[in-house]
Amino acid sequence: MLEGRPFQGRALEELKQFLAGQDLNYDEGIEYSACVLDDDYKIIAAGSVEENVLKCIAVDPLHLGEGLSGSVVSQLIQYEFEHGRSRLVLYTKPKNEEMFKSLGFYTVFRTKSVLFMENEKQGFEKFIQAIQKITPIDAKDYGKIVGAVVANCNPFTLGHRYLIEEALKQCDYLHVFVLSDKRTFYSAKDRYQMVLKGTEDLKRVIVHQASDYMVSAATFPTYYLKEKVFANEANCEFDLELFAQKIAPPLSITRRFAGTEPICRVTGSYNTAMKQILPEYGIEVIEIERKTQGEEVISASRVREAVRKGRFQDVQRLVPETTWNFLTRRS
Repeated sequence: MLEGRPFQGRALEELKQFLAGQDLNYDEGIEYSACVLDDDYKIIAAGSVEENVLKCIAVDPLHLGEGLSGSVVSQLIQYEFEHGRSRLVLYTKPKNEEMFKSLGFYTVFRTKSVLFMENEKQGFEKFIQAIQKITPIDAKDYGKIVGAVVANCNPFTLGHRYLIEEALKQCDYLHVFVLSDKRTFYSAKDRYQMVLKGTEDLKRVIVHQASDYMVSAATFPTYYLKEKVFANEANCEFDLELFAQKIAPPLSITRRFAGTEPICRVTGSYNTAMKQILPEYGIEVIEIERKTQGEEVISASRVREAVRKGRFQDVQRLVPETTWNFLTRRS
């Protein structure tokens, strides 16, 4: 077994070529890869991980049925466990469902082109139950208008606060899902705490950590590569189908709110897809004009840039007092 943490140089190029031959792209966020070589030292099976996500798993068609996928996945799982990650997910093609089931994974959701699995039985059901547990009983009453906002909040800005306030004017209760992706300037835990603190005076807002079940490295891996044109529409559609079919119904969500996106093409494309897909499931999509300061929209990227450059007066003008207090305590 050839291992890379991650691969570099010639080994990396050979891995990319092998994956290309299996109609897969190498994800630049990969942190570890494991490959099986034949007698001529050519790759015949490979797999990689990024955080708790198993990805880019492939076997040369000439070597199917030799148990190579099991060997690769076992090596990846061992690596993950050694790094303290016991809950694992993967994102693959539906034709691979039975293979991964035999390796201890359970299907969360599937479409014609995308399959999402995890190694925890009923993990998704437990996620929904945890959300329902902290949701007020009144929010479950028939006739109540329940909305949702899904956001990164990296960090929580006055723009996010404005979006939530405006959304709350148009529904009785609002679920705010804070994305859990770890490839962010601020940790998932810190971002969640910032949103909790920043909305604690809004009694009809319910804040959740989104886990791996919403836009993330698992379900929408190109989302965070903002400098690239959105390359795989199937990932976007999958994420929205998952929300519409499995998250919104048990929470009676009938409205999804998002800020307009004048800057990022990727997020703009995602908003367009929302407006095309969610209404098919009875979920109204409402875009709210972004809050501005001067002639510029307030964005988390502006805050991060100001933090990097030490312009803390700018930071203070762009975030709620609760976020400012949180950041200053952490610095």
